[in-house]
Amino acid sequence: MPLPKKIKKYIPLTESKTLLPRRRELVDRINQDGTFLPKSILHADLDKGFLDFVKNDLQLIVDGKKVPMVDIIITTQNWSQFTETWNFQNIDKNAEPPFLTVVRAPEVKFGTNPALLYNIPNRKLYFYAQVPTWDGQRQGFDIYRIPQPVPVDITYLIKIVCNRMRELNQFNKIVLEKFASRQAYTSIKGHYIPVVMGDISDESVMDIEKRKYYVQSYTFTLLGFLIDENEFEVSPAINRVLQVVEVDEKLVKRQRSNQENKNSLIDVLFITGNTIVNQVFNYTTDLIIQDTKNISSYDVYLNDFFYGSNLNKLQINTNDSLKIEIVKTNPSLESIMTLSSEII
Repeated sequence: MPLPKKIKKYIPLTESKTLLPRRRELVDRINQDGTFLPKSILHADLDKGFLDFVKNDLQLIVDGKKVPMVDIIITTQNWSQFTETWNFQNIDKNAEPPFLTVVRAPEVKFGTNPALLYNIPNRKLYFYAQVPTWDGQRQGFDIYRIPQPVPVDITYLIKIVCNRMRELNQFNKIVLEKFASRQAYTSIKGHYIPVVMGDISDESVMDIEKRKYYVQSYTFTLLGFLIDENEFEVSPAINRVLQVVEVDEKLVKRQRSNQENKNSLIDVLFITGNTIVNQVFNYTTDLIIQDTKNISSYDVYLNDFFYGSNLNKLQINTNDSLKIEIVKTNPSLESIMTLSSEII
């Protein structure tokens, strides 16, 4: 009974992540440089990503040696311009087969990536993320907006040049196994981009007077997209709203006492996502909590020291710092606390 040629050098002790943990892992990879915005992808990034895909995923090993590959993308220039930089030359400065090359078609067409078929006109910016901020005193949010990525289709040709048919067969086997599901994926700056396989053509030289060598060409289409970080926009949102309403009940024809003029009502508004309010008083006052809306409980702090929970009346001295931290009944709605202030 024959033994398998491929033997695992190690057995992983932990299983690979799937579903939600896998999605979180992908998000962490995108944000690994500390930014909440995706990395920009331009034409040069797509070319480099495809080269890395060929080097890593379509690696060809013959007789225990890795088949060399031209580490640049060849376009319409003459190949002889690159022979001086190749590191697999013979004594006569000629390229020694076997080797692989990558040729890119110069035209870049509008993409057919199914995830980006529905386009928004005028390159409008759309909401991407809401990021919390803290400046040491106030807590708020920054709004990140980006335009829809532009899909592009780039055609690449991978050419293998060799002298033996078995090298063609081995490389053909690697390609067909990789693209058994019609397409494969390459990671470019944390974004997974599909690569679709096209036609396979033979360009071998059949001249009897010359040395026989095989040239086989594989066509691939990279279903990429373009993201330019210069088009991203970060704008601050509303940090916190403290709404103070003073009501003077004095009538024009009737004079009120000085004590009545010192009374006022304060409506403290806790917007969605905010549960803490701070206020410094410049006078001594009795603060009475008249009414609450969408508040199940609250804690009171004076000068950063805990004062009590669910209190109805507070004695505040001049220059005291008041902090109220609430627990909302429904966190998705706003909360209001009505306070009555009486200056002493």
